[in-house]
Amino acid sequence: MNIKKLLFTTLTGCILFSCGDDDKVTDVVQDNVETGAVLRTIEIVENSIPIAIENGQTTIADNARFSVTLEEQDLEEGALLQSVDVYTSFTDGSPDTGDTSMAITEEVFLGNIPVDLFTPGPFGLPRIDFSLEASELISAVNLTPDALFGGDTFTTRFALNLTDGRTFSTDNAGGIITAGFFNSPFQYITPVVCNLDTNSFVGDYLIEEITPYVDGPTFADGSVVEVTVGNTDTERVFFTPNYPDYCATLNDFVLLFVCGEIIIPTQESVCACSSGAGFFGPSDSPANYDANDDSVFLMSFLNDVESDCAPPEVTTYRFTKQ
Repeated sequence: MNIKKLLFTTLTGCILFSCGDDDKVTDVVQDNVETGAVLRTIEIVENSIPIAIENGQTTIADNARFSVTLEEQDLEEGALLQSVDVYTSFTDGSPDTGDTSMAITEEVFLGNIPVDLFTPGPFGLPRIDFSLEASELISAVNLTPDALFGGDTFTTRFALNLTDGRTFSTDNAGGIITAGFFNSPFQYITPVVCNLDTNSFVGDYLIEEITPYVDGPTFADGSVVEVTVGNTDTERVFFTPNYPDYCATLNDFVLLFVCGEIIIPTQESVCACSSGAGFFGPSDSPANYDANDDSVFLMSFLNDVESDCAPPEVTTYRFTKQ
């Protein structure tokens, strides 16, 4: 990773936008982006598909769904909102388990959310509580529960349509929109998981990078971080700087404990050479974990997935409970 490019980009941005000590990223965006629109994530209520396999039969938990509260914002405080299109796609993360040969591999259109289903939120902006049951996602891609296993994922993508004919989604939203204050990723990954005790793999851990550095440590190597439960029982989160040799800002990093494997979902970096969106992602060889022993575990992930600064490389960290 070549952070020199990042520093040049940041300096150029300050010249263009006259960055001062009191300037904030949100102020710069709101004052200078005149044509954008976002779907902010207010709350992720549920976002996993827990399964249990007994006697060869797969059952899905009652709370298996993707459920989120979204808020639309545009230049006219929501007045440009026309509708939102919803799509889903399936990724087989367990090719050796479950028969997904009949799955639809292309993105599937699920439907359109018209503006009249939104209601004013606390700040007058349009909000909606949106939910997709696991059964809807599974049938949409022509699968049955028996075809699923831990590591499989469903991706729900939103496309925001405005009354002036423009559409905003993942293809035209930069990292400053998808993360941070706006928190508008336009898409969400729902994993198929096995249940995990919420008291496991939480607490203070010493993190150590055990693979060669990629232009310095990726996280605060040798520091102690607090690992907490995320949006689901099988999600864990900790905060650390990305590339601390260059950037000090703390960023959340998400781990998914998926039926014996630790999967790293695609997520942003706040220290990158351009947008930083989709910077970290899953490795082809994820680390394993023992559900009965959370004293030490490894996580492996793909660093710089989209070659934002350099070719992708696998990075591995060891977590030791303190």
